[in-house]
Amino acid sequence: MKPENLTIILVEPQGPLNIGSVCRSMMNFGFSRLRLVNPCQEYASLDAKKMAMGAFSILEQAERFDDLPAALHDIQIAFGTTRRFGKYRKNFCTPATAATQINGSDDGVTIALVMGTEDSGLATKDLELCQHFITIPTHKDYPSMNLSHSLSILVYEIAMGSDAGKRFHDPIPQRLAPGKEIEHMFAHMRKTLQDIDFLDPQNPDHILRTFRRLFGSAGLTPRDIKIIRGLMSRIDWTESQRRKTAKPD
Repeated sequence: MKPENLTIILVEPQGPLNIGSVCRSMMNFGFSRLRLVNPCQEYASLDAKKMAMGAFSILEQAERFDDLPAALHDIQIAFGTTRRFGKYRKNFCTPATAATQINGSDDGVTIALVMGTEDSGLATKDLELCQHFITIPTHKDYPSMNLSHSLSILVYEIAMGSDAGKRFHDPIPQRLAPGKEIEHMFAHMRKTLQDIDFLDPQNPDHILRTFRRLFGSAGLTPRDIKIIRGLMSRIDWTESQRRKTAKPD
């Protein structure tokens, strides 16, 4: 799916601040087509502009419609967002599932994300015009989400599955050092720290256990082992030089 084939439709948005925030979320993730169905009179006010910041151009170019059927006149697939469940509201998609379906669509298919008013969401008559439903799993104690926050989750999931998202990759897990190398490192560390009187000779493993915990939680790679042992070797050399100069003639 091409970004220009996805349209965000807000049905009767009530606040200019939310509308401005929606524009900003859209631009954050590379989407620019916005349609407003019977918006509040202040939808393009200074408050909306301040909230949209550099994305106010999206609101300036937004199309206005009197009703949802008119806004969907050229849309082939519509995803309606709702948090309500009922007899006629079944087969919900999570944002991730919906994003997979959207990104799997042919480039020429026009798609819309339809979002309702801030206080009551989409009415049943509006959801009937949508082919798919999306709901965001939220905590039961406070299930309602801010309009722009909801949109941010949806467009993030879509962007991550698109060509734009493929530019980013989680770090590749590195090969961890085997136990034999780790134990050799700790043996080296134990001797070195004893030689410089850092460890308590009566209980040298007390401090060493802390190092084990720190390094163990980090997950050491062979390169990490090499660097730590290099540090120990440097301490060994420095200590040997100190002892030479400390010997009486």
